[in-house]
Amino acid sequence: MPLYEYECKKCNEVFEVLQRFSDAPVKVHEGCGGKVARLLTAPTFQFKGSGFYITDYANKHSSSPSHESSGSDGASGNGVSKPAAPAPPSAASKPAPSASASDK
Repeated sequence: MPLYEYECKKCNEVFEVLQRFSDAPVKVHEGCGGKVARLLTAPTFQFKGSGFYITDYANKHSSSPSHESSGSDGASGNGVSKPAAPAPPSAASKPAPSASASDK
């Protein structure tokens, strides 16, 4: 349940109330009966442990030798890629022989 912070307009006291999201906001200060306003405050939670920062994720990948040695093309695995060999000319790339009137 969230902890909301309120300020009394009559006595200027700042107090906290533990409320559910579905609960109605406090309108009257129980101490003096003055009107209250809800204050905006920063959330108060912390992420503890590993895995919450980008550096933690990077360390996991860099410590794994299998990620570093696999090439993008799945070749030899030494991390060095070789240029592709030129393709042999195919029959489809040759121009078709033209028929001339003198050949008939």
